[in-house]
Amino acid sequence: MPTTTAPSITGAQPASSTLLSIRSVAKHFGKNIVLRDISLEIAEGEFLTILGESGSGKTTLLRILAGFEESTSGEVWMSNERLDTQPPYRRRVNTVFQHYALFPHMNVEQNVGYGLQIAKRPAAEIAVRVAEALDKVKMSAFAKSKPSKISGGQQQRIALARALVNRPRLLLLDEPLSALDANLRRQMQVELKALQREVGITFIFVTHDQEEAMVMSDRIALLRSGELEQVASPREIYNRPATSYTAQFIGRTNLLHADILNGTALCDRLTWPTSLPDGAALFSLRPECIRLSKIAPPSLATAKTPPSVRFRAKLRDQAFHGATELLHVETEGGLVLTIRTASRGVPAGPLEFEFTPSDAVPVRPTSLGSNSTSTSNSNASGEVRA
Repeated sequence: MPTTTAPSITGAQPASSTLLSIRSVAKHFGKNIVLRDISLEIAEGEFLTILGESGSGKTTLLRILAGFEESTSGEVWMSNERLDTQPPYRRRVNTVFQHYALFPHMNVEQNVGYGLQIAKRPAAEIAVRVAEALDKVKMSAFAKSKPSKISGGQQQRIALARALVNRPRLLLLDEPLSALDANLRRQMQVELKALQREVGITFIFVTHDQEEAMVMSDRIALLRSGELEQVASPREIYNRPATSYTAQFIGRTNLLHADILNGTALCDRLTWPTSLPDGAALFSLRPECIRLSKIAPPSLATAKTPPSVRFRAKLRDQAFHGATELLHVETEGGLVLTIRTASRGVPAGPLEFEFTPSDAVPVRPTSLGSNSTSTSNSNASGEVRA
């Protein structure tokens, strides 16, 4: 019988040595609690994304790390030094903001070298370090250009170079790609990840974009209402969500409300084996885990054939998404499920579908926020009640 224990909220810590330790950090603005008991370890050279919807507290956490906000309680340590008691200018931390704030009257190399000039570094050293930083972001050819003469993507690279020239141990990025158009944004995601690997600096990246987090991150820390919902690699957080909120926030899912009886989960007419104890349970089943089925005659079944949950359903509607199609189907028991299939057309007449029991992942139920699309069983939202 397959094991179907619920995933943990906090994923395994990275094997590298810890650079940053966030210990029970909380932040209150009067009676408004923005962060609640945040504890997180971040490794040297890691690309960690803090993901969350508006108001989840992600930017506030970033500002505490940068020194622009003071936490109400808790501590932040970098290596063996207390970080949160130091002023921003003493921290080996730099921030790239959503609005790049380049000086319009300075050219590119002057913008990049401004921080070193303020620190009164020798002119020869500034020239070398600025040239190195521009080379890393592939902007050397634009050294004499003014910010108004270069594109948004190029300005983003200059903002990165301005941060990297100071040789920080930690780089904080507050939704720096949000102002770019969709195609340039996708290109910069790849370039930014490659740059992080090249320079070897720890990046903490803040975004509300789930796809962006999945593409770029070593780990994702999902924040919800000021609390950590789950911390894990993109693959784990997608395939093994710990809570119903995680399952719904990152991608689409079908939430199956089932009753467990003697090692069997029952959701309307669907049944599958589980190791969960008797009682009510909630499962996440991704749309792509449900597939069109050709049920083999009993004589052709073998012991090696993996067990599957098979059911009949009728098509309610479908949406074309290029390489895939999103189907909403209704089972004979009246359950509405969301299914993602390859765009090869859907056969006419009654349809048969199947999924593997291990693809139904147990999750802890959470109350739904404003972003949720789940409602009742009569809606094609993906939440299914037994």
